[in-house]
Amino acid sequence: MSSAGSVSPRSDQAANPARIHDYLLGGRENYAVDRRAAEHLLNIVPATRQLVACNRRFLHRAIRYAVRDAGIRQFLDIGSGLPAQENLHQTAQRSDPSARVVYVDNDPVVVAHGRALLAHGDRTAMVTGDVRDMDTVLGNPEVTRILDPAEPVAALLATVLSCLPDRDRPGDLVRGIADRLPAGSVLVFSHPAATDQRLRTRLTELMLGVTGGMWGRVRDPEEFAVWFEGLELVPPGLVEVSAWRPDPGETVNPPSEAMVVGAIARVP
Repeated sequence: MSSAGSVSPRSDQAANPARIHDYLLGGRENYAVDRRAAEHLLNIVPATRQLVACNRRFLHRAIRYAVRDAGIRQFLDIGSGLPAQENLHQTAQRSDPSARVVYVDNDPVVVAHGRALLAHGDRTAMVTGDVRDMDTVLGNPEVTRILDPAEPVAALLATVLSCLPDRDRPGDLVRGIADRLPAGSVLVFSHPAATDQRLRTRLTELMLGVTGGMWGRVRDPEEFAVWFEGLELVPPGLVEVSAWRPDPGETVNPPSEAMVVGAIARVP
């Protein structure tokens, strides 16, 4: 699954970040308006499909790290988005069949898709929730049924914070989530970024336009560093996602003005 925005997937007037993401990954859960928006993105950043795929591979590597290196067996995917061909619970449970995963999204149609996919799973769940209201998310009976609040958790924030404007204070949300997790937990983070201000502005204005204003912005990588104060970044730290512990044979992207930046942070 992949990070989602908050525009209703039934709208034929506005694109939806989750459906754009689905199209860029080669999925079928998208409309013409989403495909047009994705093509606009590709016109600005031709490597957009590659960046989306790199982020997906990073998330799977992060899951394997959490299971094999950090000893974590439960996962909370916040802003999970639409089902993908290879979902994160499959990666987690391939590494350890006892792994438990809860997907969270604020879009009711996304949640319906997820629940249909997970109908036969006893270690997975899909719930309605919002990254801006984690108390409600963590208190959801389905979440407490699947996840043990006393055990470490890997909380995923995979590009979801780019869907939030600055007024929602995404950095505070990162620290607030970390404060709610048990010791030994990790935060898995990724975010679209651009080093060039004009490119950031152009991409942000495009996404705000195609989604009817239901988006946040592309940010400079330097803005993210302060979000992790008090947390220990797992080496190599906050980097372009293809450079985060690539698997043998994987290509590391050369420096670029547009990228997806990611990190894993340990919660003390």
